[in-house]
Amino acid sequence: MRAWSAFTSLAIGWVALAGNAAAHDSWLAALARTDRGEVVLALGTGNRFPAMETAIPLGQLARTGCQGEGQPRPAPMRWVADRPTAVVLRSARPVPATAALTCWAQLRPIDIEIDNATVDIYLQEVNASLAVRERWQAMRARGVRWQESYTKHARIELGVPEPAAPASPAAAPAPVVGLGLDLRLETPGPLRAGDTLRAQLLRDGLPLAGQPLELRSDLSPLGNWRQTDADGRISVTVPLAANWLLRGVELRPSESRPDAWDSRFITLAFEVLPKR
Repeated sequence: MRAWSAFTSLAIGWVALAGNAAAHDSWLAALARTDRGEVVLALGTGNRFPAMETAIPLGQLARTGCQGEGQPRPAPMRWVADRPTAVVLRSARPVPATAALTCWAQLRPIDIEIDNATVDIYLQEVNASLAVRERWQAMRARGVRWQESYTKHARIELGVPEPAAPASPAAAPAPVVGLGLDLRLETPGPLRAGDTLRAQLLRDGLPLAGQPLELRSDLSPLGNWRQTDADGRISVTVPLAANWLLRGVELRPSESRPDAWDSRFITLAFEVLPKR
């Protein structure tokens, strides 16, 4: 494993955001399984899904986990390798090819400062609320520079690719206790083109209402925005068989630092199969 300084971690976070504010998302992507059957995942950062561009230092991971059918408790993922654009992780044990699996990661907070021009792009890309934009304009008029502490969260749903026979719908994954922001896919799987996706967003285990979330696929640069309802839920049609990412950034004034911001990034990766 590589040793990374706090400065290196900060620099990576800054480059990802300042270089192009068009997402700076981090997400999990499935790789080929091991010969023993462990699920292997890449965790990286990119300006636009599905291209990962920046690796995440192993030391930046605060917590990881996977939980599947018949597994009473989640187990942390294990390190496999560092790559130029991702850290590679695997499930703690083999997973049957016929079993669905949900995995997640939460990164440690990073503090950054952003120049005014980049802030404008950033707020547009995360679909920031009017209240956030107005507060920032008032701060900017006072000559205050944007200061932010952000934390990233990622989840991936790995379903059964093509069940040989009709299977019982998979239950929605349980909320992860202690995860700062969690996005749960509630639609019984497997999802197919034309199905309606239903998901719920939780902040510290409670529904987060009024949060914009964007749905993107690996086949198009265009996204589809929805806003969570009073129960933190959204519903949206997935029109194509593709790999998809549901993403959002919850941005609010810091409770501990004046004239600063706290943000929580969330991504949910999943696959949509062709119509039967």
